[in-house]
Amino acid sequence: MHNFLGVLFDGLAYGTLLFLISVGLSITLGLMGFINLAHGVFAMAGGYLLVTLMARAGIGFLPALPIVFCAVALASLVLERALYRPLYRSTALNQVLLTVGIIFISIAGANYFWGPGQQPVVLPEALNGQLSFFGIDLSRYRLFLMAVGAAITLALVFGLERTRFGAMIRASVDNRRTAESMGIQVERVFQVTFALGSGLAGLGGALGVNVIGLDPNFALKFLVYFLLVVVVGGPGSVIGTLLASLLLGVADIAGKYYMPEIGAFVIYAAMIVLLLLFPYGLLGRSKAR
Repeated sequence: MHNFLGVLFDGLAYGTLLFLISVGLSITLGLMGFINLAHGVFAMAGGYLLVTLMARAGIGFLPALPIVFCAVALASLVLERALYRPLYRSTALNQVLLTVGIIFISIAGANYFWGPGQQPVVLPEALNGQLSFFGIDLSRYRLFLMAVGAAITLALVFGLERTRFGAMIRASVDNRRTAESMGIQVERVFQVTFALGSGLAGLGGALGVNVIGLDPNFALKFLVYFLLVVVVGGPGSVIGTLLASLLLGVADIAGKYYMPEIGAFVIYAAMIVLLLLFPYGLLGRSKAR
């Protein structure tokens, strides 16, 4: 039982990390309709920026996290204006080709500047070690990840459902022409939305260095995982993305723990089952917008 609870906890923590990185892709794909396969590049950039800030600038782990979020979000604005915006109304094939090209450019750039090896990160003392809870040792850092994921989920749900900007996003997605006639600057709304999603990916990538590692192939290696989360959860659904992340995270960790020979395939089996049961996402068609 202790082993089972430990695996469940690790799976939920891993799922939380998948959510932090994937929710931005869910937003840009579901609300903006843009197929951004290079979303993992922003997560990788966040990880490398964190490592650089800590190793070369002497900035601590926790103070570096908001810097990473802001820096990746601002950098994404440049890419959005220069590369992404001209293809918003283009075909899906053009969007896929562009973003796949960005992935391979990022791999080459990371290899050149940081080398092919894994990047280390030193956690603060408060996040190291474990806490004993009813005889079960729980990682402090994974508890921290789950707390961050819960806070971001609440902020996103509130922002999209209860704020003026969230209403502007929904209006821009539902009917762009009507939104523009009402004075909404649709391009600016999409730009800010893209930056927020990219910033969250960068934050998730920084938080994930200690859990899933960081190397130049990060954006390509975890691309399928991010897409699985978005497809199962339903594009544009924050809660659906969270539920999918947690379910797939637990399935992946449990599979690798209990069936190490075939554990890497368990997450794909879980995806197939979930898609057969919920073809429009976990929360249905209405939530996938």
